[in-house]
Amino acid sequence: MTQDTHLTIAALHARVEAIFRRAGLNERQAGALSRVIVAGERDACKSHGIYRIEGALRTVKAGKVKPDAVPVLDANEGSAIVKVNADGGFANTAFELGLPVLAERTRALGIAALVINDCTHFSALWPEVEAVTKAGLAALVMCPSYATVAPTGGTRPLLGTNPFAFGWPRKNAPPYVFDFATSVAARGEIELHRRAGKKLPEGWAIDADGNPTTDPEAALAGAMLPFGGHKGSAIGTMIELLGAIMIGDLTSPEVLDYLGTTTLAPFHGELIIAMSPEAFAKGRPGDPFARAEQLFEAIVGGGARLPSQRRFAARKVSETDGIKLTAAEIEQLDRLLDKGLDAVA
Repeated sequence: MTQDTHLTIAALHARVEAIFRRAGLNERQAGALSRVIVAGERDACKSHGIYRIEGALRTVKAGKVKPDAVPVLDANEGSAIVKVNADGGFANTAFELGLPVLAERTRALGIAALVINDCTHFSALWPEVEAVTKAGLAALVMCPSYATVAPTGGTRPLLGTNPFAFGWPRKNAPPYVFDFATSVAARGEIELHRRAGKKLPEGWAIDADGNPTTDPEAALAGAMLPFGGHKGSAIGTMIELLGAIMIGDLTSPEVLDYLGTTTLAPFHGELIIAMSPEAFAKGRPGDPFARAEQLFEAIVGGGARLPSQRRFAARKVSETDGIKLTAAEIEQLDRLLDKGLDAVA
């Protein structure tokens, strides 16, 4: 019988960070990556937890991300646009550097944007969104990916999964947060189906010939589909424009050309837009936070649930009982720590 293990959040963070340090990442890169991976496990988001470690190490080993990168901040004093060049490292490290300046600039101007260039995107966007809401600000976050999604009516991958996230701060409750791929499902979900030997739901993907498929292998060789048909396709295209072209970084087809594979973490830019609800509502009746709570209460009172509530519930459990890992997951962590980059192809 396999035995599950419960680790505290701090203990799992120490293990994950040790793996990245063993693989040659500097303290800033390893720390930022470990925080977001542990957050995924803490919130029961398995597709964005320790499962992602091997992909990060594979990208380092392939020379497509700098393990010792030191991001450079361009505060651009007085401007609403704050820029961080990630120096070829992971986006998470660059975001942590730029966040305090973004928050300060947003409070001063009412709205500001953080542009991250030359970064390797890693994991979900909700950690960034939540970090902005902790500063009492609303946020929109977006980035491209690599070309794995066929636009509606198309038969070949052109768009990325192009995640899009939003957050609204709440004073006495977890923030209102959503984070979703503009494809029907995140690519990681298809990979998890493949590993589990499970078929995909209908409408998720097409094969290399453009035919509908429920086979994960055929889907990974073909293309995913946008959610909501032409609506998801249009939003995905908007993200290519705003989160890639507008900030002078790579589009999803260009990312795929650069990497030559979808087995590595994508290299591109990221756009974070922060807004002050008080600044926007100034001079108008009512407290924007109180009015938002009325809306949330109406949603919940009508029988619906707010997005991310399952994550927040799982987080509470993890904070008290620890994070549950299977024996296979513990073995994976031990192997990665023991072998470092030699553990991945």
